[in-house]
Amino acid sequence: MFRLMLCFSLLALAGCSTIPPKTLQGLDGSITQAIVVHPVNKNSDQAQLGAWQRQGNSWHRLYFVSAVIGRNGLAAFGEKKEGDGKTPSGVYPLGPAFGYAASINTGLPYRQAGDNDFWVDDVRSMQYNQWVNGTPVASSFEHMKRRDDLYRYGIVIGYNMRPVIPGGGSAIFMHVWRKYNSPTSGCVALDQRYLRKILRWLDQQYQPVIILE
Repeated sequence: MFRLMLCFSLLALAGCSTIPPKTLQGLDGSITQAIVVHPVNKNSDQAQLGAWQRQGNSWHRLYFVSAVIGRNGLAAFGEKKEGDGKTPSGVYPLGPAFGYAASINTGLPYRQAGDNDFWVDDVRSMQYNQWVNGTPVASSFEHMKRRDDLYRYGIVIGYNMRPVIPGGGSAIFMHVWRKYNSPTSGCVALDQRYLRKILRWLDQQYQPVIILE
C-alpha cells in the first residue's frame, strides 16, 4: 500500500495545487510513480519538482519542492549535447540510487560509490556515459565519490543509455544541491533532506520515471 504524505514546499514556493500535469496521463499504466520537473521560467536554472503517485486512475502529488537544473536551462527534446550546460527534456526511468554509505533507505536498487568509482564523459571512449569501477579507458571522467558531497545521495536518470549516443550527454543524475541558487551542469539537484525523503518513497516495483519539461 502506498504511503501518502503531506505536500510540502521549500523556499516558500507558492501554493500546493494538485492538478496533475497532462504528461502524466500519457504514461504507461504500469508506471505509478513519477517526478515532474518544470523550470520556473524559460531558460531558467531554477525549477519546481513534484513527486506524483498513481492510485487507480488518479494521480496524487506527495511532494513539491524547489530544485535546480542545468545552468543553461532545459535542452529541447533530442538536442542535449555533451558540455552544453543543459538538462535534457523528456521522460526517463529512474535508478539505480547511489551514495557513499554501504546502504540507504530506498526501494530502488542501490550502488555504493567508492574512491575507485568513476563516470565517463569522454565522448571518444567506449565507456562513454557509463559507471566504471577502476581506472577508466578515457581521458575525461568524474569521481562518483566527490569531495564536495554532492553525490552523497543520488539517483541515476536513465538518459542516453539505450543506446548510448556519443556526445549526446552523460552523467545525468538527481543529486544534492550545492545551494538553492547554484545550478548544475545538466543534472537535477535539490536539498538533501528532501532528496532523502524521495529516495525513501521511490520503489522499483512502481517503475518510477522523471519527466523533464
